[in-house]
Amino acid sequence: MSAGANQPNGQTCQVCGGSGWREVRQGQDKRVTRCSCTVQLRSEFLLEKAGIPVRYSRAELSNFKTSGRQRSLEQALLKAQAFVGQYPLDKTGLLLYGPSGTGKTHIAVGIIRELIESKGVWCIFCDYSELLKEVQNSYNPTVETTELEILRPILDSEVLVLDDLGSVRRTDWVWDAVSLILNHRYNQSRTTIITTNYPDGPSAKAQGIEGPRRAAREETLGDRIGDRMRSRIHEMCRIINFPGEAPDFRDRATAI
Repeated sequence: MSAGANQPNGQTCQVCGGSGWREVRQGQDKRVTRCSCTVQLRSEFLLEKAGIPVRYSRAELSNFKTSGRQRSLEQALLKAQAFVGQYPLDKTGLLLYGPSGTGKTHIAVGIIRELIESKGVWCIFCDYSELLKEVQNSYNPTVETTELEILRPILDSEVLVLDDLGSVRRTDWVWDAVSLILNHRYNQSRTTIITTNYPDGPSAKAQGIEGPRRAAREETLGDRIGDRMRSRIHEMCRIINFPGEAPDFRDRATAI
């Protein structure tokens, strides 16, 4: 991306003349700073590359409704807004958990959209199950894309949204993939926002639940990704609960 060459309308910026820099005076001193046109260009570039699903292309924190029956989600929205305001001074991630259709993905997309547009942060949206399919497909000798090429932006983006964690049942291979992503981002102090439909609780094994009680019990995040990885997420993230009585947001997201 060329910095500061032209404005979105194709015309040369009248402030910086296309250089990407503008002069600022402080008393008798002069210095240069990035022109606002480069910030806008960077934001547009990052939004294009963020991988936000079409369904959520208009999802923002500003249009997430918390009135009426959705009032129970007001605290979730406030915490999301606080997260954006404090980044990057506080890079602690977020775990958004609650039943399907309560607005977790809308909030996650709204967060990264605002980080991109207001702060020029490199953010990536990643659907957990789709990522695993892409990685598995990379093992096919007829596919040119390598596993590393798929994972590189997931590992290295400033902020990652890992959507619908736990939707694929845990196997040794899935465990390895989740461990690689979370451990790498943890060790590099990179911010991760995770959504999951599973309650944030330990596994049945960790609780000593066996037999019929285990079969009748609702699965938890610990069951789906393992207690060790759940513990790692707790080190990386603050927890936000999305109450289950809220209406389904998924159909509305396309009509906002």
